[in-house]
Amino acid sequence: MSFTVAIVGRPNVGKSTLFNRLVGKKLALVDDTPGVTRDRRPGDARLIDLEFTIIDTAGLEESGAETLEGRMRGMTEAAIDEADLTLFLIDAKVGVTPVDAAFGEILRRKAKPVVLVANKSEARGSDAGFLDAYNLGLGDPCPISAEHGEGMLDLRDAIVEKIGEDRAFPEDVEDEDDQAIANVDVPLDTDDDEDAPEPAYDETKSLRVAVVGRPNAGKSTMINRFVGYERLLTGPEAGITRDSISVEWDWRGRRIKMFDTAGMRRKARVQEKLEKLSVADALRAIRFAEVVIVVLDAAIPFEKQDLQIADLVLREGRALVLAFNKWDAIEDRQETLAKLREMTERLLPQARGIRAVPVAGKTGEGLDKLMQAVVDTHKVWNVRISTAKLNRWLEQVTAQHPPPAVAGRRLKLKYMTQIKARPPGFIVSCTRPDALPASYTRYLTNQLRVDFNLPGVPIRLSFRKSDNPFAPKKTRKIY
Repeated sequence: MSFTVAIVGRPNVGKSTLFNRLVGKKLALVDDTPGVTRDRRPGDARLIDLEFTIIDTAGLEESGAETLEGRMRGMTEAAIDEADLTLFLIDAKVGVTPVDAAFGEILRRKAKPVVLVANKSEARGSDAGFLDAYNLGLGDPCPISAEHGEGMLDLRDAIVEKIGEDRAFPEDVEDEDDQAIANVDVPLDTDDDEDAPEPAYDETKSLRVAVVGRPNAGKSTMINRFVGYERLLTGPEAGITRDSISVEWDWRGRRIKMFDTAGMRRKARVQEKLEKLSVADALRAIRFAEVVIVVLDAAIPFEKQDLQIADLVLREGRALVLAFNKWDAIEDRQETLAKLREMTERLLPQARGIRAVPVAGKTGEGLDKLMQAVVDTHKVWNVRISTAKLNRWLEQVTAQHPPPAVAGRRLKLKYMTQIKARPPGFIVSCTRPDALPASYTRYLTNQLRVDFNLPGVPIRLSFRKSDNPFAPKKTRKIY
């Protein structure tokens, strides 16, 4: 992107609504409640013929630095310093408030380009507020309606005027990486040959990781320690994070895109509309991720909600890693670790061998081991096994433990192949698949996990009835 723009203003002036309109998606949560946005959220924006990076920020409020509102203001000021241009939104229906005037003075002192935007200008009685905006001394206000998309062309012209034609429209330079990718011959997909080699794992490909858990488990603190600075808003209060915020960084030369999510409480306790939106945003982050880290408080692990979150991740087919956070507060570590390992195996049998790492988000202890566990689990999640190996294995396990006879008739498993990865999915051709007991399916799944070293990932195993070679084949009539 050519330049970066931050959207600032006091609470409830429509910053997130404008952000969603510019990125073309409903990424930021929007509600009538003031102060919904707390962290700064980046996005790729497009306005007519302009392309740039946009940052949604928390509402500016006058408060002490140690309060939640004060820390939110610190995040917003960091976004202003990071950006090349600031869009300062006011509510044209209300006019310029003392808070608007105070933060207008802050923007003047920073001596950075500012576009004054009078939002909600479509409303009746907004003319007085629009004219009042001239008193801020930040130039001509640009009247828009973020909700209805009015005034976007004027906003585009105002941005170009402030940022300059050279920054707004840089010369198109062909990306060397894109050119290299274009020159690579991509082989066509072929059927699974029994002698085909299993594909190698790509160590350089970027990795999407979601961090989920109950409120106040330390998710944001842990991510801040990963990236090396205070990127996400943290504090002693539970439920600070509301949006799912993505953070990108490099680990051992590999690009990591990590999603911080809102704490997920039990469904019965979620009553407010805003919390429901936050949980829905967290669920979208899980579906978009490849590996999900479930963060548990090491002092009170495996609450009912922790188990439900882990089960949800597995049902979504995502690779799962457990992080026992706040390990620095544990005194008897050996005894606690043994207890946690026993509870993990007992309470999560659907993902035997799951990787669980004790960490301390505040000090950074164990975070490198956690990322190694993420990469190792991702490798298993992407694994592909040749058909020849699977059928040799199927012959061995059915010889050791044959499928039971149902109603005096024997069940026979004939053929097996892997149909997908991410997570590993297999299909077995057999007689009477509907009659195969669930206990035998569990036996095959557990043996697959052990014999092919597939710990901690969901395994999809399905059965289908094989075609009868002696049955008359259907012929298509031609008229």
